[in-house]
Amino acid sequence: MKNLTEHLKHGAEQAWQSLADGWREISSRASGALTRFKPTQPARGDSSREAQWPSFSGWALMAADVSDDDDKVTVRIEMPGLRREDFDIQLQGDVLTVSGEKRVDRELLDGQYRSMQCAYGSFTRQVVMPVPVKAANTKATYRDGVLRIELPKAEGARVRRIAIKAA
Repeated sequence: MKNLTEHLKHGAEQAWQSLADGWREISSRASGALTRFKPTQPARGDSSREAQWPSFSGWALMAADVSDDDDKVTVRIEMPGLRREDFDIQLQGDVLTVSGEKRVDRELLDGQYRSMQCAYGSFTRQVVMPVPVKAANTKATYRDGVLRIELPKAEGARVRRIAIKAA
């Protein structure tokens, strides 16, 4: 019986450790993508359906990929349900800031909601650049719910290939 108890205890400890490791990994990966949405305040005296929109948690994941090649850093942020005009993009030092507002669609205002997992309102998402970049010639495109920003590397951050000559 003692052997069975020890075996169960060991198994429970391994399961707990695995679960804890999984939560740490999720927390580590999601911490930068977790974005706070601040609900848009309706105008005073507004009795429209938008003003009566139910409250939500205000947090959403905005997944971002950051990659770099010899000449540029590319940032891709998944932001479905927005238009180009909804974004404001700024680069200050080594921090790229994307802010904007996700508005409620008119079609969503009909009926009664049982579950609400999408976030609406104003948001700010910051991405730290892995190398120095310059704002000049930065390009931003938005297509199929993905915002793509290409930032040229600063001269000192560009990769220089050095050829080896025979001695």
